[in-house]
Order: sequence, then structure tokens, then C-alpha cells
Amino acid sequence: MKTIWDGKFTSINLLNLTMMTEKELKAKSVAYRKNILKYIYGAKAGHTGGSLSCVDILNVLYNEIMNVCPANIKSPDRDRYIQSKGHCVEALFVVLADQGFFPESDLETLCQYQSHYIGHPTKKVNGVEQNTGALGHGLPLSVGTAIAAKLDAKAYKVFTLLGDGELPEGSNWEAALTAAHYKLDNLCAIIDHNKLQITGKTADVCNTDPIDQKFESFGWAVKHVDGHDHQQLKAVLSSIPFEPGKPSMVIAHTIKGKGISYMENQLKWHHGVPSEQQYEHALLELDQSLAS
Repeated sequence: MKTIWDGKFTSINLLNLTMMTEKELKAKSVAYRKNILKYIYGAKAGHTGGSLSCVDILNVLYNEIMNVCPANIKSPDRDRYIQSKGHCVEALFVVLADQGFFPESDLETLCQYQSHYIGHPTKKVNGVEQNTGALGHGLPLSVGTAIAAKLDAKAYKVFTLLGDGELPEGSNWEAALTAAHYKLDNLCAIIDHNKLQITGKTADVCNTDPIDQKFESFGWAVKHVDGHDHQQLKAVLSSIPFEPGKPSMVIAHTIKGKGISYMENQLKWHHGVPSEQQYEHALLELDQSLAS
């Protein structure tokens, strides 16, 4: 079901007639990856690897799960999405553009002087809920938003996407305790678990394994999923809350640089920008993927 807002603080439920087939979701992810590369290549800046690893998650959230769209972005009943791993904003921007929150042509100004489309999410961009990018801030913001929903007796859900490299930030664990204490079963945190961060493997920089057992000990319900499998993502994300009275954690196992053979699992593509030859090769691979 989708909900639109009639401008009078009453919601109108409409049957969602836009559910996508698996083939359509796969094609959408290919298109998103092409646009991520297009705008990073044009801007000569961006976080390529992490944007490619998380874009399937965003695809499913915005096209299949969340009740949020340009028509109801001002509704108090809309679902909220907060991107804690804000440095991978390119993935968020291309998905928001596809959803119609702003013209895609706006992204031609990515990282240019006086553009709102900068290297991290900002509320100056339509569809962005919170300014993020300082690692460890997205989960606390989401906890506060979920508490507000409980206080206001609202049924909306709050989704947040974290990078595994930001988990050592202490603010995440304070937020995790608070979410469990207040029984925020309207909150879903998703970890883009690609196992690489800017300076190396997450296990080597500051190991947070076992992530699932840590969050479970803090009072969360946890599930694992292949972060590139649309059907798995749909099944898990549509079953929130996993347990009544508990916040939900999805550990999405992903591949940094997913979809481009020479970028996959390569640390240098954390924020690498492809050369012209590399860009053309990446587009060729994605076109071949779409054809198959």
C-alpha cells in the first residue's frame, strides 16, 4: 500500500499498483549503477565503491518497501529514510531523482560551486530527511525520529543505512541501547556490510565482529541477507518488525564496487574516480549485464 497526503493531515491509502518484477528491479539497479558512475565521472569526485554496494538496498526500499514519494514528502505519516553512511550520497541522489524528487539534470551540478548536490546528504535537496555524513550520527537521528513516532502515535517506520566502517563510533552503541530500551519496533537499521573502509578491511582497522551477537545482546532482533538479492531484501524488509517490541537490524552482505569487475572488493575504489577508458569499460559491463 502507498499513502499520499491530501494536504489536510489525513492520509489516503491507495493500492500500490507499481510493484516491480525481479527483472524490472535488476534493470533498475543496472540503470542506477550507470548513473552513479556517470555523475561521479562528470564531477571527478565521489565515493564509488560504497555507492555501488548499497544501491540495491536503496532500490528495494524506495521502489518496494517505503511509503514515501514526492506527493507525500510533507505528510507526517510518511516513512523516513536516513542515510548514515552519507559519503555514499551518489546512490541516494540517483534513486531520489528516479523517484521524481527533483529533475535528474540537477545532478549535472554534482560537487560544483554553489550546488546543493554536494558530497553528503543535505536537507536542501528535496527528499533528503537529514544532513548526514559525520559517521555515527544516522542511527541516533533515526532513534530520535522513531521515538517521536511513538510519542505522536504515528505508524510510520524509520529506516537507516549504516556502513560497517562507521560501527566503531560510540554514538552507534548509545543509540542501540536507547532503541532497545524504548522498544522501537518501528525502527530498522541496515548495515551495508561490504567489509572494506577507507584505510583497509574493517576487520583489520577496528574489528566489530560478531556484529549480530553484539546487537542481539543490546536487545535488537537481527537478520542476515544478501544485499544484492532483491527478493531476499524484499522479504526481510517487508517483515519489519522482526520481533514485537524490538528494533530490527538487517546485516546486508554486499560487495564494494558491485557490478564492475575491476572495482569489486578493491580498496582503492572507496572514493576512486574512473578514467575515461575505465568509465567506458564499466558502462560496457553494465550493458552486458542488462542484456543478459
